[in-house]
Amino acid sequence: MSRRSQITMDEAEVLAFLDAERVMTCATLGPSGWPHLMPLWYVVRDGRLWAWTFAKAQKTRNLERDARATLQVEAGQDQYHLLRGVMLETEVTIHRDTDFVTDLGLEIFARYGGNADGEVAPEVRDMVKAQAAKRVGLEFVERKRATWDHRKLGNVY
Repeated sequence: MSRRSQITMDEAEVLAFLDAERVMTCATLGPSGWPHLMPLWYVVRDGRLWAWTFAKAQKTRNLERDARATLQVEAGQDQYHLLRGVMLETEVTIHRDTDFVTDLGLEIFARYGGNADGEVAPEVRDMVKAQAAKRVGLEFVERKRATWDHRKLGNVY
């Protein structure tokens, strides 16, 4: 059995990992052709990653030109034997409906700072509603996946 196959995560492991982590790196192609990397907060809906960003952000402009993005979520970088992560090659759908974007923003803020019931504070709700008109929702449609969990090797390389 190859080392690569030993460290691959199954679907349940991927979903648990994405649920536990907080930041994904989103790589798009910038106007000069160079990769443009940015961190994003995200939510998982039916196994698919979603984020929001400003409509005028460079990553949005890049995705308007070329809808491809590579995402990476990684953990355990301090020690090689703890390294694990998920990389997804995706096609991105940009959502512009303000009500839809508001709901997505509220879902993101509930994940990152909501109370025990998943609700956001009234001032956060107001901020999300105020920003939604200037933002877009990003739906990342997975086309290819790579995963790794070096913990599965048991410190043997």
